[in-house]
Amino acid sequence: MASFTSPSLVRIRYALWGLIVVAALVLAGLYMRGTPAPQESRQATQSGEAAVRSEFTLTDHTGKRVTEADFLGRWQMVFFGFTYCPDVCPTTLAYMATVLDTLGETADKIAPLFITVDPGRDTPKVMADYVSAFHHRLVGLTGSEVDVAAAADAFRAYYERMEEDSAPDGYLMTHSGHIYLMTPEGRFEAVFREGDQPPEEMARKIQNIMEKYGK
Repeated sequence: MASFTSPSLVRIRYALWGLIVVAALVLAGLYMRGTPAPQESRQATQSGEAAVRSEFTLTDHTGKRVTEADFLGRWQMVFFGFTYCPDVCPTTLAYMATVLDTLGETADKIAPLFITVDPGRDTPKVMADYVSAFHHRLVGLTGSEVDVAAAADAFRAYYERMEEDSAPDGYLMTHSGHIYLMTPEGRFEAVFREGDQPPEEMARKIQNIMEKYGK
């Protein structure tokens, strides 16, 4: 009769424990991803570790120099992209426009911001023409490469230039596709992605968050 301490049984026992640990970690990750607690979000922004924050000095599509202070008192819905983007950007901006229309008068409390990651081509005039095609509330923001890099770093938004011979001017910009929801004080509250839920559901979630804060 084999001993409980035989090498084969020990290996099996360790393998089973390993599977249990992995399963527990996966379930915990899904739980945290699917049901983020508002309190944990606030703690994360206050810790200073990988915190998403609204901090920028940029130029809006009218040519006015603005900072995050110009939008205090309103919720911010922020998306990073570029006007030459062939797919994700127009799709996401159209999605954001539907969210705003669904919110109705509540949208008055929101500043929807589109920050370019391609400032070399996306001048204020280019941004003005582009954002006007999606929604009259949408604010296009651009600036120097340093300005844009600082804004992206504050929001922990990824972007990178990719050389592509077939693209206009020989390059494209790869970038993250997150829509950040910031509180009227400029703190991170939630993040969304177009395609994760219908625009009507995102509008409902934003409405619920606003009601939770009483703002």
